[in-house]
Amino acid sequence: MKKTLGAYLIEDLEARGVRHVFGIPGVHNLEFYRGLARSGIRHVAGRHEQGLGFMADGYARVSGSPAVCFTITGPGLTNIVTAMGQAYGDSIPLVVIASENRRGELGTGRGFLHEMPDQLGVAARVAGLSRRVTAPEQLPEALDLAFGGAVGLRPRPAYIEIPRDVITEDASALPPPGRGRPPHRAAAESGAVAAAARRLAAARAPVILAGGGALGAAAELRRVAEALDAPVVMTVNGRGLLPPEHPLGVSLSPSLEPVRALIAAADTVLAVGTEFGPTDYDMYSVSDFPQPPHLIRIDIDAAHMKRSVRADLALLGDSRATLAALLGQDLGAGRPRRGAERTGAAASAALAALSPAYRREIGFLETIRAALPGAILVGDSTQAVYAGNLGFAAATPGSWFNSATGYGTLGYALPASTGAGLAAPDRPVVCLTGDGGIQFTLGELAVPRDVDAWTAIVVWNNHGYGEIKNSMIAVGIEPEGVDVRPPDFAALAGAYGYGHRVIDSLPALAAALADFGARRQVVVLEVRAERFE
Repeated sequence: MKKTLGAYLIEDLEARGVRHVFGIPGVHNLEFYRGLARSGIRHVAGRHEQGLGFMADGYARVSGSPAVCFTITGPGLTNIVTAMGQAYGDSIPLVVIASENRRGELGTGRGFLHEMPDQLGVAARVAGLSRRVTAPEQLPEALDLAFGGAVGLRPRPAYIEIPRDVITEDASALPPPGRGRPPHRAAAESGAVAAAARRLAAARAPVILAGGGALGAAAELRRVAEALDAPVVMTVNGRGLLPPEHPLGVSLSPSLEPVRALIAAADTVLAVGTEFGPTDYDMYSVSDFPQPPHLIRIDIDAAHMKRSVRADLALLGDSRATLAALLGQDLGAGRPRRGAERTGAAASAALAALSPAYRREIGFLETIRAALPGAILVGDSTQAVYAGNLGFAAATPGSWFNSATGYGTLGYALPASTGAGLAAPDRPVVCLTGDGGIQFTLGELAVPRDVDAWTAIVVWNNHGYGEIKNSMIAVGIEPEGVDVRPPDFAALAGAYGYGHRVIDSLPALAAALADFGARRQVVVLEVRAERFE
């Protein structure tokens, strides 16, 4: 009996352990859905392909596995490109599978439905891997590369497109789908590890910089930090690598001058899984991040070793494996134990340097953390999130992430929080978004209902684009286009059967979150931002 390539695709994804696919069916990609309803894969239907990509992004961050999206030809691909751009910037493993026009129609310019001049070329700009499958036997290899590339070395989105006539071809002769081989996560070369250990053992005032590339190495990082008695400065995507109460944890932006001073005073700096991106290191400073002294850098990406800052000693390898190798070396035990003192002084000075508004907004986030132990906080580009990126201490690795770094998309938090909840169904999720940003992907408000989510949608309502308005005023521009009238959030919540509360104080927030955390539900918490400014 004939098995189409579309049906084979579902079998292959299931064999690889894929449990969710984020998609929107259309005329061009119908064959992707043949057999899907009978498989063990749950299909999550978004309302727009940009939302699909953001959902998959949140799912991948929390699950640690590549997330799969199905899109149609043309507008399906261009709609999801924004989400791919965010995932590319933050090194998130997505596998985007799109349909294409028939092989004989490609590049003709005759005006076929969904036709565009170079669909593959557009996707390639925001993907680590891009492939067009022009015959059934090419699909298994393309999927091997997509999944291997997505989780190997530095994760990036992978893109596969299949022309409409190829999707329907007979795939019965293809070998049975297999799981593929996981990538080998190797430590840096042993000589480089030994040299790094000698330098670290001799240091008397070391500092560690930890980014999102260290998220899978939290235990090893903590042991190295404690062995060295070194303060650990965590970037936005590295927050939670040390818990809030740890005496060596610095959950404050390295763009703040007191944190920069801590780094500058170090005699050795160990950077783990951080690209030294300006949205982490320069976002809130008038000057570029200075070259760290005596820098030892651990990174999986050889190209990044040559960017941003110069490493005195480069350790090219997986963060977890390389830190484990360092722990097998003598890291010295005779240095003065002043790490906690140095950490506390820098953290206190950095917090004191923040504006009262930022400190109040960080307190707002700390109320959420205290009220919902184990929650995942997913943020958009909005005022409370900007404050959190400056100084919020996440409870655990991966429990705080947002789109206000790197590519910096708006509309991210709502769909990404849905994906995060699907990856961790037993943990509450808090979506942190603004009244302006949520309208970029407002259609995705329907999806939490579809998937029985446990999500608190916290809308920071300042009646427009408040942060942009403040920026205009700061540079002497008369505000225009920023006082955007918000929708009636109570009516919106009611339309989907969600609860709604207005939040105008920290006690009101704590009470609402206690109710939310007591049972599985979706609730919209509308924050009166002026009460927290």
